[in-house]
Amino acid sequence: MTDITVRSLPIPPKGQVTYWDQKMPGFGCRVSQGGQKTFVVMHGPREARARKIVGKYPIQSLKIAREEAKKKLAGVALGIIQQPVRGAIQFVEARDRYLEHARLTTRPRTAACYERLLKKHFPFGKKKITEITKQDLQYCLAKLHHVPSEQAHAKTAARIFFNWVYREELIDRNPADRLPRMKKRPPRERVLSELEAGEVYKKAQKFKWPYGPIVQLCLLMGQRPGEVGALEWEWINLEELIITLPGERVKNGRTHKFPIGDVAVDLLKNLPRIDEYVFSGRNKANATFNGWAKSKREFDATLQNVAPYTLHDLRRTFSTFHAKLGTPIHVTERLLNHVSGSISGVAAIYNRHTYLPEMRDAVEKYEDHLSSILR
Repeated sequence: MTDITVRSLPIPPKGQVTYWDQKMPGFGCRVSQGGQKTFVVMHGPREARARKIVGKYPIQSLKIAREEAKKKLAGVALGIIQQPVRGAIQFVEARDRYLEHARLTTRPRTAACYERLLKKHFPFGKKKITEITKQDLQYCLAKLHHVPSEQAHAKTAARIFFNWVYREELIDRNPADRLPRMKKRPPRERVLSELEAGEVYKKAQKFKWPYGPIVQLCLLMGQRPGEVGALEWEWINLEELIITLPGERVKNGRTHKFPIGDVAVDLLKNLPRIDEYVFSGRNKANATFNGWAKSKREFDATLQNVAPYTLHDLRRTFSTFHAKLGTPIHVTERLLNHVSGSISGVAAIYNRHTYLPEMRDAVEKYEDHLSSILR
């Protein structure tokens, strides 16, 4: 293989063709149907062979690419570069290895989310990771067409997982590459009326623990349902009437300190303390509540005059009620822990006021308003 032969390599009508160098076994140039030329090096036994990209032509010359290939082959021979175990590894093994990596490199909540999505929606089991195709992934995602949000999250988890698998050289081709776009869900605008909010709160007062109190606190505090469900007792100061959510447990990564009113305090004081979590997992100590879908179905069956809603709609309802009460928008955003909005950019950098007194006043007025609805 010379510079002249590389320039004149024929372009295949479809797919890709690799032309191997006779001078250096394992080194070659892969040509795509679009005319792109990529230098590659292949190493390992037939049953676990790995292909590695060493450069793209003409950005990288043949001479430099051949030198890079020599270094990689030498590294494999000396044991410096570990041989991948491709061909034998199963999906479940690759998945578990990735999840172990995710627990070390991402937030606990993110790692747990990826674990749930990969285990629930991609049941490839013992199928070899190299045998999973883009069509397999599309089939799994198509079954989630009725829940577009979950479908989008599942696609993201699959893409991140297979990108990692590809980087680890466990596969030659990434089946998650260029997956079709998921249908974009229109932004939700649902806000519960005062009558609806009142019925939801009243029914939640009588509903079983822990879901009933979770719904109550979602309406009382306006925090994200996942953040309410993951509350830990050490974050709650019942003497100062303040809750502090650590940055690693909230969506925007910023520590969130906000006041709570007397109604929320009375509710929290009457909850059972089982372990470190306010809402422990069902039949499992030292874990957060995880029975969301089933509990919501059971709870919604008790409602009579409430149109379909999501728990996140309670957060939007909280914000809307504050607007009706005249709460300044920047105070409401502080309560919601919104990064963008009235105080952002340079203003957010220089304005370090906590707005705790303003938030406390707003919370008291909001609880009074909610109590009047319940009468």
